[in-house]
Amino acid sequence: MKKCFFAVSLVAWILCLPLEAQNGNKGSRLNSFTPGTIWKDNNGVHINAHGGGILYQEETYYWFGEHKTEGRGGNVAQVGVHCYSSTDLYNWTDRGIALSVSDDPASDIEKGCILERPKVIYNKKTGKYVMWFHLEPKGKGYGGALVGIAQADEVTGPYTFIRSTRATPKSWPVNVLDLHKRPLPEKYMGERANLEPTEHPDSVNTLGRDFVKGQHSRDMTLFVDDDGKAYHLCSSESNSVIHIAELTDDYLDFTGKWVRAFVGRRMEAPAIFKKDGLYYFMGSGCTGWRPNEARSAVAPSIWGPWTELGNPCVDADKETTYHSQSTYFLPVVGKEDAFIYMGDRWTPENAIDGRYIWLPVEFKDGKFILHWYDEWDLSVFDKKE
Repeated sequence: MKKCFFAVSLVAWILCLPLEAQNGNKGSRLNSFTPGTIWKDNNGVHINAHGGGILYQEETYYWFGEHKTEGRGGNVAQVGVHCYSSTDLYNWTDRGIALSVSDDPASDIEKGCILERPKVIYNKKTGKYVMWFHLEPKGKGYGGALVGIAQADEVTGPYTFIRSTRATPKSWPVNVLDLHKRPLPEKYMGERANLEPTEHPDSVNTLGRDFVKGQHSRDMTLFVDDDGKAYHLCSSESNSVIHIAELTDDYLDFTGKWVRAFVGRRMEAPAIFKKDGLYYFMGSGCTGWRPNEARSAVAPSIWGPWTELGNPCVDADKETTYHSQSTYFLPVVGKEDAFIYMGDRWTPENAIDGRYIWLPVEFKDGKFILHWYDEWDLSVFDKKE
């Protein structure tokens, strides 16, 4: 009788534990971040959520990212979007594949497509979870420059793919110029994947070129403002301009209101956060998988004007953004003005071995800065200047 009572009590106690504790962590539980090292989940496997973003919901963080596989073939989508959950940000539980690629050759997300930088946001009005990502059809390289949109009833999925589209088709930005509406010279009617290094996007009129079909959308992120309005930020116009576009109330489409930012600056890997009514931006140069010097900017409105602040990294290896590329800024719940820089250290020769660079965001002289830490924990945000 005592053995039965003990067994029942033990089961009840286990069910009251957080999911991470129920599943156990193969190895000791973590209490700090060690950027650039292998970061294991509850199964003892390196977390597989690259180019990702995080959603906080019901006292739990959910990390969504690209599921990579071994070798160079792992740089295209062989599986889909992976999801993990955590209550402390150090220890993560594998929640499985949130969005699976398809075996159907007619699908836009056919296995072997390029599916990058997935971000998930929650729509309070519809009660749905909405995922956006950069999508390139299988075998087409980076010529598609599409966004993919999926939706789910539960945060961990499964997500149902809805459609793909170019960004903001048949709508001009708020800051359109007269020259963009002029007839295009014949030599610019054909679309080119990239501009020449000396070409300005307005000299070629990439904006007018893509007006009907829709604008390029490659590296991207999502941002939900304090009022619930959501925005899509992406590298566009052959990676020469950042586009910032408002989404519809259900987060499933563009409203048609958008703006061009950093025209001609050739940036990708956009990430954004808001502090004290100001919007802070971070991006990288366009050097493919090779890391480069990051850029930062600030604006009083999501629409700008944006003032560049230079490289936010300040320590050794700052020229390579500590061998990483930006993907997301994570607000730490329960801590004032606390944000974590999330970056990826890509390894294209063996995609699955990509590492994560998480660093605390610090503020000085009206700028945000990133110091390198071999190891750190959330108590860094408790230390005030």
